[in-house]
Amino acid sequence: MAIVTAPIPTARQLAAAPRDPWQEPFAATLAATRWEALPSEVRERAVLVLLDTLGAIAAGTQEGETQRLLEALRLREGTGREAVIGTPYRLSAGDAALANGTAGTMLELDEGNQFCRGHPAIHVVPAILAAARAAGASGADLLRALVLGYEAGARIGIASRLRVEMHPHGTWGSVAAAVGVAALHAGEAPEIRQVIGLASSLGLATSRRTMLEGGTVRNVYAGVANAMGLLAWDLLRAGFEPERDGVASVFGGIAATGFAPAEMLKDLGQRWEIARNYFKRHAACRYTHGALDALARLLAEHGPIPPEAVRRLRVDTYLWAAQLDDPAPRNMLAAKFSLPYALAAMLVRGAADAAAFREPALSDPTIRALAARIVVEEDPTMTARLPALRPARVSLELADGRSLTAETLTNRGDAEDPFRPEEIRQKFRDLAAPVFGTARAAAIEAAVLALPEAEDCSALDALLTTEAA
Repeated sequence: MAIVTAPIPTARQLAAAPRDPWQEPFAATLAATRWEALPSEVRERAVLVLLDTLGAIAAGTQEGETQRLLEALRLREGTGREAVIGTPYRLSAGDAALANGTAGTMLELDEGNQFCRGHPAIHVVPAILAAARAAGASGADLLRALVLGYEAGARIGIASRLRVEMHPHGTWGSVAAAVGVAALHAGEAPEIRQVIGLASSLGLATSRRTMLEGGTVRNVYAGVANAMGLLAWDLLRAGFEPERDGVASVFGGIAATGFAPAEMLKDLGQRWEIARNYFKRHAACRYTHGALDALARLLAEHGPIPPEAVRRLRVDTYLWAAQLDDPAPRNMLAAKFSLPYALAAMLVRGAADAAAFREPALSDPTIRALAARIVVEEDPTMTARLPALRPARVSLELADGRSLTAETLTNRGDAEDPFRPEEIRQKFRDLAAPVFGTARAAAIEAAVLALPEAEDCSALDALLTTEAA
């Protein structure tokens, strides 16, 4: 009997609909890609992205919530073989991926990709580290898996328009993790296509309001996606099957308002998304970085400005940065998504580093009072320059009658204004040395840099916990 209530299609109609042709060539290109054939700039960037992500994870595991989560996982599951980075612990592959993915987003210092509007590496690195031992992966295998997983996740982000209510963490990241794991296991094109379909149904229904309100469940989204990536590979090996085009279903109408499959193939194999990434030095949402960079320029030009000398500070910026206008965030996560707080913290402390968003800075009455005098406004002409640029203008009115203004077009660390490799390596040292000690942090850095020639990943793995070597 036919369905007469529109617009619900029947199973027969769905089965007759043609599958979009992007899947086979996409999977075939990834499967055929060899590490040594990648452009040198892609290989070099992959090494830096891995190093940067390890530093962000190690620092994030020191936070209270992460430590308590680890205790719960250990009580529930016991120990395992996979490292929880920056801790004495080893857990099962799934739990280690969950813990490391969660830790890597805690401080808002993980890298990202402006074109996909998300953070691909933290959705891949924990999963492939947890899978490397079982896969018998070489160092080059690990790095190739990072590049391919990053590519799959980032291209889905580029091809889709997530609903404005959605947070990007934990959505297409499950596909990114799954492709990385499949690549580690030398998955052929049919397996990569299948695992993409399976993982597309394993993403989260995330809420953007978590980041604005300080709902720290948001920090778990990437961890869950990494665990789901591992599960997707296990499901494939067990014989589970996906729908014919889960990516188009989920990102064409469920999690997102539209999916453009042509973007999955545009310049595929020529343009690698990991080479278009950005790195972060401010420990806050990237939307705050343009304004923070402009303020840093003013401080460099005019010297420290006493908080009491600031009558008013105005920020004109693009839509998504202007949304971050809460001057009284309730916790560390909310502070990282508050332009008034981040700017006030930089003025008072001289930097928007990790410590600027923890206690005692978080409840500092001087920072709080200054944040209340900061106004944030959207400039539609700046919004129109997204996504290529991230403009911001900062204007200070001082008690002595002076007005100071600085403007930026993009963030430091973006593809348009990149950090030098040495700056990225120094960021790793700054994050890792307090956790591991200077000598061990240097050994981890050396092991990552040596991965392209390493026969396996055991030397790096042995260094990633704080247990005695």
